[in-house]
Amino acid sequence: MTSRVLYQPPNLHGRVALVAGATRGVGRGTALALGEAGATVYCTGRSTRAKKGMRSRALRRGSADARMALPADHYKNRPETIEETAEMVTARGGKGIPVVVDHLEPDKVEKLISRIGREEGGLDVLVNDISESAEHEFGKTFWQVDLDRGFAMFSNAVYTHIITSHFAAPLLIETAAKNKSRSGLIVEIGDGDSFVYRGNLFFDMIKTTVIRQAFAMARELRRRNVAAIALTPGFLRSEVMLEHFGVTETNWKDAVKKNPDYIASETPLFAGRAVAALAADPNIMKKSGRVFSSWGLSDEYDFCDADGRRPHWGHHFGEKYGQCLKPCDETFYQYWSGGPIDTIYANWP
Repeated sequence: MTSRVLYQPPNLHGRVALVAGATRGVGRGTALALGEAGATVYCTGRSTRAKKGMRSRALRRGSADARMALPADHYKNRPETIEETAEMVTARGGKGIPVVVDHLEPDKVEKLISRIGREEGGLDVLVNDISESAEHEFGKTFWQVDLDRGFAMFSNAVYTHIITSHFAAPLLIETAAKNKSRSGLIVEIGDGDSFVYRGNLFFDMIKTTVIRQAFAMARELRRRNVAAIALTPGFLRSEVMLEHFGVTETNWKDAVKKNPDYIASETPLFAGRAVAALAADPNIMKKSGRVFSSWGLSDEYDFCDADGRRPHWGHHFGEKYGQCLKPCDETFYQYWSGGPIDTIYANWP
């Protein structure tokens, strides 16, 4: 299931990255992986040392609302902050810069991109990791779910990616044009590398939309030396999941007693190292417009997790449940191109 390897980070010195949603989870893991590769990383989020630990009054009542918090309140009682992430990036050899940004506010995102251009002179990598930031109503059909809740989660997980990419793209294109020897990169962090049903309407729509967004952006960026890729992690040992199982990273294997599949889990750093490997790949444009898994990229780029293991969710799942993951393959991608726009407006843009 796993093997142990020594890890040598790629050389990303001189690269500038923006990780949107870097406070915790895959966002933090990605920021750290880019930092250990020597990159300058702008770490954005809403949780800061000055503003954390306070939930709204409705959520402090211990009501049903507190158990099913909306995106605006879901993480308000958690200890992680963007300042902490940035400090961890710097400690690993990069340069971490924390910035408070709500990526649902276009004017704030536009100012952030202007700041990066002014301070760094360019942008090489954008990682969109902002998720729905709330619990899905699994077990409910589309005619039973809370619409307001679902739309709020869709907005948090999809609108933020579109807004951030919209403002970052011109700077990514400009930077890639000045440094033709390396390509720019947008990474969409999602869940799953297939188009199978995901168990809940809003969860299904959010995660497949993230993949499709990478594809659409790749189509429009194909002549700009900027790649757009979607990435899925495996079963995560994120801060939230470890807390859910009542374990820490030190004794995480105790959680296997509660869920045997957790033996194939990975830390957020594993997916982060996948992003670092993609950013360092001189042939990254060949992957543009597609979705990849952390475990699949580990097979290709030979990186490992923080403990030297190479967890492989795909192998684990296949051995236990059969080959039902159905990742997007060459046959699948053949249906993604050659449509009316590609035929009639082949040279646009």
